[in-house]
Amino acid sequence: MKVVLFCGGLGTRIRDYSESLPKPMIPLGHRPILHHVMQYYSDYGHDDFVLCLGYKANVIKDFFLNFRPQSFQDCVISDGGRNIEVLGEMNRDWRVTLIDTGIWRNIGERLWAVRGHVSDQEIFLANYSDGLTDVDLDEMTARFEASGKIGCFLAVRPPLTYHLADIADDGHVREFRSSDRSDIWINGGYFLFRREIFDYIQEGEELVIEPFERLIREDKLMAYKHEGFWRSMDTLRDWQALQDMVEKGEMPWSSRQRPPRETKVMMALP
Repeated sequence: MKVVLFCGGLGTRIRDYSESLPKPMIPLGHRPILHHVMQYYSDYGHDDFVLCLGYKANVIKDFFLNFRPQSFQDCVISDGGRNIEVLGEMNRDWRVTLIDTGIWRNIGERLWAVRGHVSDQEIFLANYSDGLTDVDLDEMTARFEASGKIGCFLAVRPPLTYHLADIADDGHVREFRSSDRSDIWINGGYFLFRREIFDYIQEGEELVIEPFERLIREDKLMAYKHEGFWRSMDTLRDWQALQDMVEKGEMPWSSRQRPPRETKVMMALP
């Protein structure tokens, strides 16, 4: 399946970094978060990517035009740098389509702009490119395929606890309490769509507002609930939390750290 990655936003909530880099290129360890997201999909066999560029599109293009795996992996350099041997398992061969969808377009407009690049797909994947998870993508995909729905999003718990205030119009505080995450689900930014999704998008619309409302009215949208790891990189605090995990070698989104999936063996009885 092709994977559409939305990479064109301004990243205003993490402005200290995004003044010089587009948000998907902010590094976690030695690699930008975009590369972590792409590696996650590649681990599940999805190697055909369509990147919707916008803000500082040239930075992302330069990254792929000058891509060097030895920058991220152990290697041996000899002959004055003319010979480079990359150690360990190499990345799979990726196909990356880079499309400039404009600076000010929202997610729905970006998806519409690349519709021709996924028109051959019965089902395709999409992602905000700023969050990481350990969700079993094969299982999520199988559930979606069996559902007959047109859209699916990953539903996750918010990673932080907030204090909720019940306030009257005159400023009187009725209640002040910690939020209970047990009854809150949010959009985790990992999507699956059938190509019919484009029948539900109109000019200028944000993907998860009007188009999703139409899907909901027709019972064509499903959520895949995930209680495991998920974290988006919206703020510097989020970046620091993810960066700390990488520095400690704790990366549950990586195939090297996900536990092996249970294999079910079917046996014929005599």
